[in-house]
Order: sequence, then structure tokens, then C-alpha cells
Amino acid sequence: MSLISKISYDIGYFKAQSLIEQKNAAMPVTRQFLTSEAAQRIVSGALKEDPNYPKTVVLQVVDNNPKLSAIIVENNKQKHIAWIVDMRLYFTGDLFSDNGYNLTQSMEYQNNIIAGPR
Repeated sequence: MSLISKISYDIGYFKAQSLIEQKNAAMPVTRQFLTSEAAQRIVSGALKEDPNYPKTVVLQVVDNNPKLSAIIVENNKQKHIAWIVDMRLYFTGDLFSDNGYNLTQSMEYQNNIIAGPR
């Protein structure tokens, strides 16, 4: 009797493990990241510019974090740091950390960008 219960337990355990492995295999493993083209579409949409001929051009994606990305944009020969949050929200201006440090100024300093009027 105990041998039959042990065999049925093992069969059930192995079936459950195979279902878990199938579920894990079906989950996507790709990491979402921001490309220059995607950043350009976000910037053009936020500023309501023509995406084919934008006035504000994305020069570089500095930090490629899916939650908070820093990008360098250029408009009228002036470079600025811009921030994209969760691949949706776009804003320019000063961004401060939890400790009160100005992240925008530090990114401008790291990338040798002369800050314009704030």
C-alpha cells in the first residue's frame, strides 16, 4: 500500500514540476530597452512634432534603464538632457534624487553640455 502511494506521489510531483517548467519557458526573457529610434518617437509625440521631420533630435541614449532613461536631445544647436520614465513619460528640466542631488546637472557635466537658462 505504501509503495502505491509513493509511486502516485512521485508521478504527481513530476507532473507538477513539468507544468512549472512549461510556464517558465513560456515567459518572455527579453529585457526591454530604449533605442534611439524609440526615444525619438517618444520625444516627437510628447512635443507634438512631425515624427518624420522633428525639430528636436535625439542624439544619444545615455542611460538605458527601462524605468528611467537619460537621453541627449538637440534643438536649435543647443543640447539638453531629457528623461524618459517607464518608456512613456518624457520631460526636460531638473531631476533630483532622493538625497537632493541634481541629476540633470551631473549628466550635463559628465557629457560636457553647457547648461542653458533654467
